[in-house]
Parts: sequence; C-alpha cells; structure tokens
Amino acid sequence: MLMRYSVLRLLIFFGFTLLFWLVGLRHNTVVLVLLAAIASSVTSYVLLRGMRDQMTAGLVARHEARVAARQSRQSVDELAEDAEADAGGQDAGAGAGAGENRT
Repeated sequence: MLMRYSVLRLLIFFGFTLLFWLVGLRHNTVVLVLLAAIASSVTSYVLLRGMRDQMTAGLVARHEARVAARQSRQSVDELAEDAEADAGGQDAGAGAGAGENRT
C-alpha cells in the first residue's frame, strides 16, 4: 500500500512538472520544480486522502497489536515471577517450621 501511494505521489509530481514545462516554465528550473512540488502536494493531499487514511488505520492496528502482545508477555512474566516467589516462600516457611519443631 505504501509503495502504491508513493508511486502515485511521484506520478502526480511528474505530471505537474510536465504541465508547467509545457506552459513555458522550462527556462527556470528552480521555479518549475518548486511550483510542481507545491501543486503536487496540494493535489496529493486532496486526491489521496482515502489511501492515506487506510495506511494510517493499518499502522495504528499494527501498533496496538504490538502493544497488546508486549502487555501479554509482561503479564505472563509477572505471573511466572509470582509463582516462583510463592514457591520460594512456601519452601522457606516449611524449612523454618521444621527447624522450630526440632528445638
């Protein structure tokens, strides 16, 4: 999707460059390129809005999936640490209890 969007933006830019060159701005390259860049930016902003919104929605969905995966990994790690701490606490408690019974 990103490649298609980029190609369309370049085609719009080159189209405006050709248009302005045919109009007669071929003698001043700087003005030709600047006007083509400005005109293509405005045109791309208007004409390619839907495609840009789709790409943004895809990026947001991918970001949210990564955040959810990271949170699930953290919660699994926290549960494992809690289980280890509980197991360690029970072993220490059992040893202390056995020691008290001997004396």
